[in-house]
Amino acid sequence: MTLADAQPQALNFECETGNYHTFCPISCVAWLYQKIEDSFFLVIGTKTCGYFLQNAMGVMIFAEPRYAMAELEEGDISAQLNDYNELKRLCEQIKRDRNPSVIVFIGTCTTEIIKMDLEGLAPKLESEIGIPIVVARANGLDYAFTQGEDTVLAAMAQRCPTQAPTAEADKEERNAIQKLMNFGRKQEDVKREESEYVDHPPLVMFGSVPDPIVTQLSLELKHQGIKVSGWLPAKRYTELPVIEEGYYVSGVNPFLSRTATTLMRRRKAKLIGSPFPIGPDGTRAWVEKICSVFNIEPKGLEEREAKIWQSVEDYLQLIRGKSVFFMGDNLLEISLARFLIRCGMTCHEIGIPYMDKRYQAAELDFLVKTCQEMGVPVPTIVEKPDNYNQLQRIHELKPDLVITGMAHANPLEARGISTKWSVEFTFAQIHGFGNTRDILELVTRPLRRNGALKDLGWEKLVEEARV
Repeated sequence: MTLADAQPQALNFECETGNYHTFCPISCVAWLYQKIEDSFFLVIGTKTCGYFLQNAMGVMIFAEPRYAMAELEEGDISAQLNDYNELKRLCEQIKRDRNPSVIVFIGTCTTEIIKMDLEGLAPKLESEIGIPIVVARANGLDYAFTQGEDTVLAAMAQRCPTQAPTAEADKEERNAIQKLMNFGRKQEDVKREESEYVDHPPLVMFGSVPDPIVTQLSLELKHQGIKVSGWLPAKRYTELPVIEEGYYVSGVNPFLSRTATTLMRRRKAKLIGSPFPIGPDGTRAWVEKICSVFNIEPKGLEEREAKIWQSVEDYLQLIRGKSVFFMGDNLLEISLARFLIRCGMTCHEIGIPYMDKRYQAAELDFLVKTCQEMGVPVPTIVEKPDNYNQLQRIHELKPDLVITGMAHANPLEARGISTKWSVEFTFAQIHGFGNTRDILELVTRPLRRNGALKDLGWEKLVEEARV
């Protein structure tokens, strides 16, 4: 019996006073403008914000950008210029050049400091130019890296239709669209597909994930007879899902607590609190929780999970028995730590910029359960970690792998500690059963690289160079 088995397992939370050592949350534009195809994002900030976006999105030169910077000059900041007139000019130019279905104002630190009333300006601008304007605050003073998406989706949640169309004209239009979608398909195929679903209340998923992930997760639920009524965000702003009182909603990312709160308080939706579909264990728990809410007996999940674990055994052999340390960056830390512990690793500490214990309650419980089943101690969770203190702990603990923000990777590598950039997990496809290998590919890459260098005698050459 191990020490973890002998003693009761409990989560240990600590809170330090560190700043958000993360990317600026305005970087959410990088994936949201690609996800919402008929949108345009206008980031309102200084030249520094523009430089950041230019560097952060420089890799996307082949994509047609649907974002821009409204650069604040000295006249704007000292209130010598009229904010409304300037923004109206920019919005008219955007409408003339791109004609999007929605314009999203992204507020930055500067707009917070000078108290720019974007929420007050937006409704009047919207009525004048004839395009919906959504205002989202994504400043680095209040939010960490991925929380930029959270503020955008929370703002969009309030724009979701509140009532399904009931007028005859609307019904005819919806029937025409449905007929068009089913064009060329046999009637019996259409009826059979509809009969595959059980009768349950409408379910809407929220979280911006690539289209292949949307398809995968929707199919996983379809295999259990559950129909997904819509996704927030949708591919097009004009296709935002209907969300009425009593609808069920489920999040696929751990950093969407404000969106979840908005859906519950403003739209009176019912949140399904579950672990997040990251890793085969998390995906199975996610599907099982949704099934339990709708009184459906899940089928085939145990065998599906076992098959996935078997298919990645080559990766598991590389990390089993090794230790990992999370410095805290993108709010995916709890889910990733739980998954890696299930893979056979031990976790010393989980640093996380912001912790909403209510929204992540099911994931935290699952973390404790996973540690108990794997016979390892439950890691300490440190909110807003102080990086200086963390570096001292890393020096003492000597973990095999540190998952960290880009700023600390090279200094740690110089001290002989293997690192992995946490931002890579943000942009990679890590949800669902089918992407388990992709997560492990990222995690094991530095370990495999070090093993290859060791085989080449690299360590000896480095020591000789130092001498």
